[in-house]
Amino acid sequence: MQAVARRPRTNHLDLAQRILDVARQRGFEAGAHLPEQQIASLCNVSRTPVRAALRLLTEKGVVRWEAESGYRLAVDLTNQATVAADLPSAEEDELAEMILRDRSARRLDQTVTIGALMRRYDAERKTVLKALKKLTDENLLDRAPGQAWLFRRAPDDPEAQGESYEFRLLLEPAAILAPGFRLDGTRAAALRQGMETLLALPDAAFDIKEFQRLDIDFHGLIADGAANRFVTDALSDHLRLRRLPGTYAGVNVFRLKQSLREHLTILDQLESRQYEVAADLLRVHLRLSRSQRPQAASRGAPALFGMISRPE
Repeated sequence: MQAVARRPRTNHLDLAQRILDVARQRGFEAGAHLPEQQIASLCNVSRTPVRAALRLLTEKGVVRWEAESGYRLAVDLTNQATVAADLPSAEEDELAEMILRDRSARRLDQTVTIGALMRRYDAERKTVLKALKKLTDENLLDRAPGQAWLFRRAPDDPEAQGESYEFRLLLEPAAILAPGFRLDGTRAAALRQGMETLLALPDAAFDIKEFQRLDIDFHGLIADGAANRFVTDALSDHLRLRRLPGTYAGVNVFRLKQSLREHLTILDQLESRQYEVAADLLRVHLRLSRSQRPQAASRGAPALFGMISRPE
């Protein structure tokens, strides 16, 4: 039986993470000033919870307080793995991750109940309910009759993975080519920095969890750039499934680094508004990722990527 440790208040943790997400998307560097009022406006909350969240980040060394100027960012947000390790998780967040890990390992059936989860994880009913709500909000669970919840089918088996890539092949390039596509330049620049930092690491130090974050952020950037909100919603909902444990199992570091290079090349074309080229490269990228075989590199795709030079 697994016990869930007591954690800080959920709303403060959620806001602390949102502050970091906003800072990362806007390209804030270490030392950047974090005025309470500006952060409150960006996060659409009042200054009181912002103050509590900034104090939490200060306790973890992610933010520092200076008497003369207030709060400043103390870390490089491109190193997400280090920042994530410094921040605690709310009880329900940790329980949700446990549930996902156990479902991915088939230690949980497709249908779960509140009582069974309370016993399995030695958790209070309110914590289980919050964890289930979180997973339901992320479209990973559906409410079933009674006190049961039903896991949605996730892309963690060959058939489901194939269907997942077919879905993305249909929608992601179309999102780029549809009229009105817009790239968030600030977010793209921060994402580029993170990918280049990870790519520079030796294979032995390669962080797969950081790759997962960058991969989801990259494809989320494309989803959010679509002018059609239904396309954005469909792709965003599907991307949530890719945070499940085991999604990147069996893919070696060679392919993951190759994938980062492909992301960067696609990003070059998006930044230069070469949308037709970007969409073509994205199709190749998705097909290579679907194969999950490094030897695909000899079949012409990397040559296509290599022929596209970064715009000056």
